[in-house]
Amino acid sequence: MARPFDIVGVGSPLVDMIAHVPESYMSSVPGAKGGMELLDAAALDALVASVPVELLRAPGGSSANTIVGMARLGASASFIGKVGTDPSGKFYLSSATQQNVDTSYIRTSDSVPTGACLSLVTPDSERTCRTNLGAAMTLAPDELSAADFISARHAHIEGYVLFNRDLARHVLELAKSAGCSVSLDLASFEVVEANRDVLDELLDKYVDVVFANEDEARAHCGSNDPQVALDTLAEHCRVVAVKLGPEGALLRAGSESTRAGADRVQAIDTTGAGDLWAAGFLYGWLNGWDLSRAGALGAKLGAAVVQQSGAVISDSKWNNIGARLDE
Repeated sequence: MARPFDIVGVGSPLVDMIAHVPESYMSSVPGAKGGMELLDAAALDALVASVPVELLRAPGGSSANTIVGMARLGASASFIGKVGTDPSGKFYLSSATQQNVDTSYIRTSDSVPTGACLSLVTPDSERTCRTNLGAAMTLAPDELSAADFISARHAHIEGYVLFNRDLARHVLELAKSAGCSVSLDLASFEVVEANRDVLDELLDKYVDVVFANEDEARAHCGSNDPQVALDTLAEHCRVVAVKLGPEGALLRAGSESTRAGADRVQAIDTTGAGDLWAAGFLYGWLNGWDLSRAGALGAKLGAAVVQQSGAVISDSKWNNIGARLDE
């Protein structure tokens, strides 16, 4: 059956608020540096008000970032999520459409505002995220059906969906029943730790491709050795990518394993780096590329996005990436 979309993403459409802050400011931020923690709307508003620098606003969300990357590479892409009917929701939908993403599957809420993520970037380029999911968290299982997935070859799901387990399981079942292959980005070590009791079962039953960074891999397998993490995740999924930041990535598909390098660049902000890496890899994998070539494209997108603030790669960089796709 011909399917009009190469990929459909499922996740939380968020408006990113990016701030480059001094290291000293982080002592006033609740929770650990790095990773992501959920806050209620009032707590996030208070934290935003305390930020000592100007904020940059950009469309974001883990899966959405990956879907935009796929669309800019030339894949046909759609996205499933929920935004408010507020100005932030209108900004989000407009931005996604401009990036060639089909937004007709995005639901809206009249009563809950669009979700937001405060991304605090310190001089070491590490980001610390504090998020209020807003309308994204109100997406209910009964709002989705097989019709949302039947038109896509592949479904990419962000780990944050696992904070709503009923929704996550429903999404995974719909995607598989519609004949989609499925990828899951574990998204943060907090996601792994909070879902330790069900994660392996979901990987075994539904997931073809899993993405993990070093922190997420460590949280899953309990070892600091990324090779151990790769081996452990490979027990559950046929394709595994353990992303190692500037050290590249360890990749496995069945009995084939390789290490993909990383493009050496000066990082300004790592927001979206893993999401865009996944976009490059999935584009290659869905087009039948081998692990090394798919990993190299992932590295190219990851390197492009860390050289600027936010998870939106500039048009000039996309033009350069597009010109080199056939190399």
